[in-house]
Amino acid sequence: MKKLISYPLSILAYLYFLLVICVFHPIQWVSLHAFGYGAHKKSVDCLGFFLLKTLGFACSTSKVENIELIPEGHPYIFASNHQSIFDIMGFVWFFRKFHPKFVSKIELGRRIPSVSYNLNHGGSVLIDRKNPKQALPALKKMGQYIEANCRSVVIFPEGTRSKNGKPKRFAPNGIKMLCKYAPSAYVVPVTINNSWKMFRYGSFPLGLGNKLTFTVHPPIKISEYGFEELLEKTEQAVMADIKP
Repeated sequence: MKKLISYPLSILAYLYFLLVICVFHPIQWVSLHAFGYGAHKKSVDCLGFFLLKTLGFACSTSKVENIELIPEGHPYIFASNHQSIFDIMGFVWFFRKFHPKFVSKIELGRRIPSVSYNLNHGGSVLIDRKNPKQALPALKKMGQYIEANCRSVVIFPEGTRSKNGKPKRFAPNGIKMLCKYAPSAYVVPVTINNSWKMFRYGSFPLGLGNKLTFTVHPPIKISEYGFEELLEKTEQAVMADIKP
């Protein structure tokens, strides 16, 4: 019965989602070209807020926990598990004060209104997962960027999203490169729960009645640990809090 009810609600959700990304595409363009980075950043914050409202059509909610654990005034590397597209919206809105940028697959940088524009013009990096030689310089550039500008980057070290909530092992190379070129940063482990349930039936219809949570764990100062220990602590913090 719940799946049946979800069909008309999902149609409304997708229409709303499409409307938002189409409306905010020109808003981003004008904000960036007429007023610069600050205005563009605020337009992206608003984009994240309105995209998260898509959850309401599926009788679902989202929240962040323990964000007060993050000390202010530093660069940050947010390392998180990955379950759905709503993970990105949550980081854009809930972590907006930290100016989050993304390490994203190159495919998302093409032909998606608002999303592709932000990834290409908002400071994020696009990685070709089939070409490691392209990825490493891009990650180096991102590390240097957050170090110089005291901003943050979001990376999903599993490499791809989990369709059933079960986590995959963290790949070390991306985090390692970011840590190397942002030595004053903190790695902030974040656990996302229930995001995958929005797509439990596939892309359509949406799952109903989910409570998405973004749980922040104690930040880890890069300079205080060797990389292997830092990666282990980060992965353990994220994985230990994932719920079925």
